[in-house]
Amino acid sequence: MASSVIKQLPNMLTTLRLILSVPICLMILNENYGAVLWIAFIAGLSDGADGFLARKLNAVSRYGAILDPISDKVLLNSVYVSLAIVGLLPWWVALIVVIRDVLIVCGVLLYHWQFGHYEISPSLWGKASTFVQITFALMLLTDQVYPLLTPFSFQVGMWSLIVTAFISGGHYLYVWSIKALT
Repeated sequence: MASSVIKQLPNMLTTLRLILSVPICLMILNENYGAVLWIAFIAGLSDGADGFLARKLNAVSRYGAILDPISDKVLLNSVYVSLAIVGLLPWWVALIVVIRDVLIVCGVLLYHWQFGHYEISPSLWGKASTFVQITFALMLLTDQVYPLLTPFSFQVGMWSLIVTAFISGGHYLYVWSIKALT
């Protein structure tokens, strides 16, 4: 019994990260940035811990494989929309993040319906884009509590986000097209 509960720990952490997107966004909307940083830290720890524990406990599951990227996308997309609502980010930048992820999810679903099972695995460009999204969001949030960054650093962060979003989105479309044609 205890072993089966322990093996569910990675899935519980992934689910926790999905649930944490709600208070994170509410705190951004209420401009409670100090608290947001702490909860985002917990969400970040859960993101690293769930995969590590799943492998270490031999508890890799289909649920975790599906919910992990969904949790990441829900959290990041809702954070970017919240940042745009409070005016820390232009709306068009938030839309790039959201549209990229909507296209990726639609691409996965379309591929699955047309061609069958699709093994979900992030590309190097997808990982880079997610890393930049997380870093830029943390830059924006941290600067609200500790205003140390220059406007130039935000420009570099924003354009890095845009470039990696377009490259990773294009890369996913390319890979799926090749798979569909073979």
